Amino acid sequence: MRVSLPASVALGLASLFSVYHLVLALSSLSRVTEVGPVITCMVLYAAATGTALFVPGKVLPVWSACFALATALVMPVVSAPVVGELTPGAGYVTWWIAAVGTLMVVLVVRGRGPFAWVGVLFLAVHTVAWAGLDALGSLGVLGSVAWVAIATVFAAAMSRATRNTRELVRAEQETADWQAAQDAHVFERQFRLRQTTRMALPMLQRIIDSCGDLDEADRAECLNLEQAIRDEIRGRSLLSDDVRDEVMQLRRRGATVQLHDDGGLDDLDAEDVRRIHARIAEALRQARDADNVIVRTVGEGAEAAVTVVGLRLDGAASESAALGAGMDDDEDGEDDSVALWLEIPRHETV
Repeated sequence: MRVSLPASVALGLASLFSVYHLVLALSSLSRVTEVGPVITCMVLYAAATGTALFVPGKVLPVWSACFALATALVMPVVSAPVVGELTPGAGYVTWWIAAVGTLMVVLVVRGRGPFAWVGVLFLAVHTVAWAGLDALGSLGVLGSVAWVAIATVFAAAMSRATRNTRELVRAEQETADWQAAQDAHVFERQFRLRQTTRMALPMLQRIIDSCGDLDEADRAECLNLEQAIRDEIRGRSLLSDDVRDEVMQLRRRGATVQLHDDGGLDDLDAEDVRRIHARIAEALRQARDADNVIVRTVGEGAEAAVTVVGLRLDGAASESAALGAGMDDDEDGEDDSVALWLEIPRHETV
């Protein structure tokens, strides 16, 4: 189970601690020789703490960290001279020591650890110079340093945990993507096997029944089936049941039909794909007198999604045209050889 502290609760607790130090400062005003410097430090501390707590962002901006550090440096220098003699009944006249420690802890949590350590180390050096080495323990300087150290360790652990969590999430996402790709490959392979079996099983059964003794019509049908199976690989987005039937009728008539899927239909919705398939089937019905029919998708970004070309050529010229050669050799005879030219738009126009 994952337990977390809401940011509003954390901000509220930090604000209460900061206000508590200001209350201690107010209670000790009667025990200082001058009130002005203490009031000035209180205002600076309130401004620096408010900035450090409520400036948006995970990492505190540099200007805010510098302001908080400057406040931590100024407070001991300004407040210490007005304290007077330290006695057991002096109360909380050294409130700034705990206040500086709290402010530096906030800097550590906000990702500015080096600034915080400069602040508490200066606090320790100033306290030793002002009240002696024994004051480190009696005035709470060691406590402020300890809290900054604990906050530093905690921040480092949280940063490492966050980094590990991010890596685990990325690994989980990569695993899910890999599994999805494998599932897609398995589904695609099974679909192709079922499609191939459905198309070829009757002819395979006929071959078994005849012990391989096929007549010319059956041999021609085998070639047509072989080309149809290739269509499932090379032109799968162009195929529907109507398109398959029209392509098979053209091939049985003796025409050469080529389907080339270059991925131009991948970004279309189902309604546009159905419309394009219907137009392709209609175009193939209109190309019954063509010797060579080429259906090819157009790359993304073009207005046309599919181009259908029907050519009326002899056998050699038809094969040459299918390979993309000889189309520019005789411009005068090109119009006479084109039986069908159709560009199917990507989206239906009104």
